[in-house]
Amino acid sequence: MTTNTPTTTKDQPAATTAPGLIPLPPASARITAVIGAATTFASTFLAWTWTEAFPGNLTISGYPGGLQVLTLTGALLTLLFLLSGQGIRGLRWLTPGGTNSPVLLLALGTFAVTWFAVGAIAVELGGLVNLEPGGWIAAVTSLLLVIAATALPSDLPADDQRPATGTWKRLLHSFKAPEPGRAAPLPAWIEVLTIAAACGAGLIVFTYGIGTEYGQLFIGFLILTGFGAPALQRSGLVRRFSTLSQKHRNVTITAAFVAAAAFPFTQESDTYTSVAVSILIFATVAVGLNVVVGLAGLLDLGYVAFLGVGAYTAALVSGAPTAALGIQFPFWAAVLAGAVVSMIFGVIIGAPTLRVRGDYLAIVTLGFGEIFRIAMQNLDGTSGPDITNGPNGIPSIPDLKFFSFDLGEPHTVLGVELGRFANYYLLMLLFTALIIIVFRRSDRSRIGRAWVAIREDETAAGAMGINSFRLKLMAFALGATLAGIAGTVLAHVEYGVHPDGYKFVHTVPPNSAFLLAAVILGGMGTVSGPLIGAALLYLIPAKLQFMADYQLLLFGIALVLLMRFRPEGLIADRRQQLEFHETGQLDVPKDSATGLTKTEA
Repeated sequence: MTTNTPTTTKDQPAATTAPGLIPLPPASARITAVIGAATTFASTFLAWTWTEAFPGNLTISGYPGGLQVLTLTGALLTLLFLLSGQGIRGLRWLTPGGTNSPVLLLALGTFAVTWFAVGAIAVELGGLVNLEPGGWIAAVTSLLLVIAATALPSDLPADDQRPATGTWKRLLHSFKAPEPGRAAPLPAWIEVLTIAAACGAGLIVFTYGIGTEYGQLFIGFLILTGFGAPALQRSGLVRRFSTLSQKHRNVTITAAFVAAAAFPFTQESDTYTSVAVSILIFATVAVGLNVVVGLAGLLDLGYVAFLGVGAYTAALVSGAPTAALGIQFPFWAAVLAGAVVSMIFGVIIGAPTLRVRGDYLAIVTLGFGEIFRIAMQNLDGTSGPDITNGPNGIPSIPDLKFFSFDLGEPHTVLGVELGRFANYYLLMLLFTALIIIVFRRSDRSRIGRAWVAIREDETAAGAMGINSFRLKLMAFALGATLAGIAGTVLAHVEYGVHPDGYKFVHTVPPNSAFLLAAVILGGMGTVSGPLIGAALLYLIPAKLQFMADYQLLLFGIALVLLMRFRPEGLIADRRQQLEFHETGQLDVPKDSATGLTKTEA
């Protein structure tokens, strides 16, 4: 009888394994999985359908395209992790935390993408009869790959000798992060190159995702990344990169900024750069809301109004033909005016409303958001003073100018012509970096720790001498200021402002509901969480316009699933993760031999 014994290497901690979901010898399962992954990889070089009517042109043999590229990527990654589990030299670094769980997740992702492509071909073209042999081979071999992957032993943490019982429990165990272990030290120059390579890989993934040309390809991209991300986390690569980034913090920040700044230089036109600008604006506002919700714990449902305050302020001082003030501020003054006016509104609104807590605060801030929108509609010269041009808004806002540099005109940099949206993208990237610095400094300061104390228990914080009202007002004002900065750029990017763009729920973000969802989806209290959440919530409606009628339904289902399986968000804050999940620690330690506490013994 074969037994699985703990193994210890220099790269990973001692781990145990449990039998796979299917009773198949591990050696046979691994060989079958390698054959399935290799055959699935090869099937992408064959034609999957006979007609070009399906998007992506899957009729060419020898040249993968469209959804075939995603299947190829998933099969290749699965094969690499399989070979890494065999201890092949040069690939051991892929699995510092576990060997089999990443294989299972990537196999599931490859299977899901392949069968989604087969199903989409059948639906779009009218039946499975439209599949060519390559499509049938891909479907069968990807199924074989999943069956073999489920037969592999399940990875278990070193401190848990009991296998997870039940098929679904074992499968869900694959999504859990591995236990921390000691990684083998690497030379400093290799660590720096690893950080640069990781940032470059992130740029490639983002560029591919934002450049998907049709809905089916974007859905396939979401499926593969949805399985690939937890696979990388389960393998231990994410933890290792986090360790390297903390060790070389300045290098990581520089590499991430350079990778983000390189995005416009990878685009041939402004088609997708315009989407990237909107994502940055949405993400910047989400980071500002994270100060209010994630750090101070204040449920603000009218936060989008501060974005509108900054946008309307910039519009009034921009020199637009329909602006009531008839003045034009320079670039720096317009941004400063939007930030200051938003901060003033934050103090004015926060002073009376922050006296209440919880649901009452949410209701009051929701009312403020609606009051702002209605007030902008009524300041039309009929229902009130002629300031905002009423429901017509303020159109024809000129582009920003930084000294003699006009952001509305194309410029050639390093031999690449950057259009209007590329200029605004680089400007918003600078503002995003500034706002991230402010957030991180605030989070790690004495004030930030006081905000966290108020979020956890305001009564206890007050008993410890913290002036909760003053600190909550500071968080409210800081969040409003950050939103006002983004609003000044938004007004110029969109050539105008309109009151209907600042509703609580709107089909096009940013709005208060989507901003709050971006913070919760990404992870409250983190920096990268709201950025990722905002990018997903902006890209998904933009790419899946054919599902616009079911957008809110699918959005609600996604939130329910998120709250059930990962309530701390995609990028979990350590404190939030401990709050939402059991740590497995006992209040009274048990004896290792008898399994009883001292009292029971």
